[in-house]
Amino acid sequence: MTFHIREAEEADTEGICILNQNELGYSYPPEKTKEKLTALLKSKKDKIFVAEAEGRIAGYIHACDYDTLYMPHLKNIMGIAVSGEYRRQGIGRTLLTAVERWAAETGAAGVRLVSGESRTEAHEFYRRCGYLSHKSQKNFNKLFQ
Repeated sequence: MTFHIREAEEADTEGICILNQNELGYSYPPEKTKEKLTALLKSKKDKIFVAEAEGRIAGYIHACDYDTLYMPHLKNIMGIAVSGEYRRQGIGRTLLTAVERWAAETGAAGVRLVSGESRTEAHEFYRRCGYLSHKSQKNFNKLFQ
């Protein structure tokens, strides 16, 4: 199976929605996903790559600038997903490499990511790709609706 990595475009909305639902468990409306994708594609602080295989979106990764008062400039992976039928074929690693290349080209000191506690298979994948886990944490949010 061959695949190629490219920057995302608006036409990738449906494929990204399917990955978000099936692989990450996020049911977010396609029209809202398209709005967000359109805005993020215009941002100089965000980068989204997709993996295309057999004419479909087999995976994607979204990263953005991460700046704090206690660390050097990093890139932060906001989401990465690979379709279950395409796993273990190098897509995830190649998507990570695309973000790492972008990070290096833009002067970032590295790449960070946060992964849900229950995603143990993903954690092993990140370790195999050279990512280290330095702490456990809880993520909190407060939604306004």
